[in-house]
Amino acid sequence: MQEEQKKECPGSAKKMDAAALDANLKVSQAGNMQRITFRDVRTKPFQIYGLYQPQETEQFHRMPPEIAQTVSEGVSKLNWCTTGGRVRFATNSRRIVLRSFMPSINRFERMALTGNAGFDLYETVGSQTTYLRTFMPPVDMASGYQAEVELPEAKMRSFMIHFPIHNPVERVGIGIESGAELTEGVPYHYQTPVVFYGSSITHGLCASRPGNTYPAVISRRYNCDFVNLGFSGNAKGEPAIAEYLATMDMSVFVCDYDYNAPTPEHLENTLGPLIQTVRRAQPALPIVLVSRPSFNPENGEDIRRREIVQNVYHEAVRAGDKRIRFVDGESLFAGEHRDSCTVDACHPNDLGMIRMANVIGAAVGELLNKFCGA
Repeated sequence: MQEEQKKECPGSAKKMDAAALDANLKVSQAGNMQRITFRDVRTKPFQIYGLYQPQETEQFHRMPPEIAQTVSEGVSKLNWCTTGGRVRFATNSRRIVLRSFMPSINRFERMALTGNAGFDLYETVGSQTTYLRTFMPPVDMASGYQAEVELPEAKMRSFMIHFPIHNPVERVGIGIESGAELTEGVPYHYQTPVVFYGSSITHGLCASRPGNTYPAVISRRYNCDFVNLGFSGNAKGEPAIAEYLATMDMSVFVCDYDYNAPTPEHLENTLGPLIQTVRRAQPALPIVLVSRPSFNPENGEDIRRREIVQNVYHEAVRAGDKRIRFVDGESLFAGEHRDSCTVDACHPNDLGMIRMANVIGAAVGELLNKFCGA
């Protein structure tokens, strides 16, 4: 009997080039730069949101570095992640080129590179902001990248670009066609930001791209500015962060750090004092308390943690607080395909992020409308 000839699986002998097989997978690098003029996003008329006083001599960050250092080493390091950062502007250029400089590139198993290090381009028309394209990061990049989006026609548009979720960024330049107009973008309806404080879930892990984090979705839905103070694994309600939060100018405060409290006892010992610290400083501030989303009704610790967050809410209501709301984490992934809302039974994927934005956003929207003007 003749020996059966071996058959090779296509691509088994050498590394497969997916982009060569599917043109839609190609990363669009910037083309001819001869008629493109670049400007640093720190300069006018660009408007930066969600980042703390960005200076030309340092990386972008989300809170004062000297305060982050007093909170913890982890918060100090994660402060340089640009989640929640945005730049807004308007131009009639058909080509929008992004040039980014990054001191390092974060890569890890659970999260797409488009979320870690990508920039998302949106267009605002009236009160609606809609996704256009992602400035796609090359898989082999080492210290930033350059990419462009070409639009179908030259007309004045208002744009917003979301910064990466889990990567530090030193500088960003935006290139437009020489001679094209460049002005300020459309302002937010609610210009005092909603502030989100919480765990890696608030931070944005593991959304596939920056515009899909639940704070970003809420911001676009209600046309409100926001600041993302999610610190992956390091949001523990420390007194230093409570004192900083109490000083922030915010329209609504969303507190979502259940997952990072090491134990129920830690959550119980820190959540009440944190809310009291913020409330003493800002008696009229609307507040939303959120318990963990991956709730298991058969898990005693999950039940205990939810009770702790509920108790803080009930104590505030009994004391006369009419501007506080509680969002039950069990409701965040509710419905069909609940088991498809995360990548690892903890961190939400895009489906999970949208469901969180729907539920938490309903509370935020109600408070904005009721207490922050029409």
